[in-house]
Amino acid sequence: SVRRTGSFCNEVAMFSITLLCMGKLKEKFYTAAAEEYSKRLRAFADFRIVELPEYRLPDDPNETQIAQGLQKEAELIRAKLPKGCFFCVLTPEGKLLSSEQLADTLRQAKSGGRSSACFLIGSSFGIAPELKKLADLQLSMSKMTFPHHLARVMALEQLYRAEAIQAGSKYHK
Repeated sequence: SVRRTGSFCNEVAMFSITLLCMGKLKEKFYTAAAEEYSKRLRAFADFRIVELPEYRLPDDPNETQIAQGLQKEAELIRAKLPKGCFFCVLTPEGKLLSSEQLADTLRQAKSGGRSSACFLIGSSFGIAPELKKLADLQLSMSKMTFPHHLARVMALEQLYRAEAIQAGSKYHK
């Protein structure tokens, strides 16, 4: 017979990954792809997507209006950041990493005692400068410009790939 004791609770908690996104997905093909990679990612991490509303700006906003909008979005974002998380913003001027380097970055965050990571995809006007300064990593997916909806799918695929690399999965091959 097996005796269960309190030490059973010493199981290591699963690493948590949050993808914060400004705006909602509308097109079914993006939604389907995002759901597929989210499902795959949940095999490796406690994963969730948090969609936040983009601040409504006039059709032809000036710099001041854009800055005000980014500031309002930053308030929403800061409220959703998990405490003590490894925080990464996806931004065109960020650092270019290979999939293996992203996997290693996440591995280092985990071994450094972080229990969670949070990745941010900003609105179509970008991300408030103070959030970029707050980030542990500013990451660029490419020097090319992509629609935000496609960037979400690409980020999900790369997060899944990074976790698969860490696990030694054949997916990355």
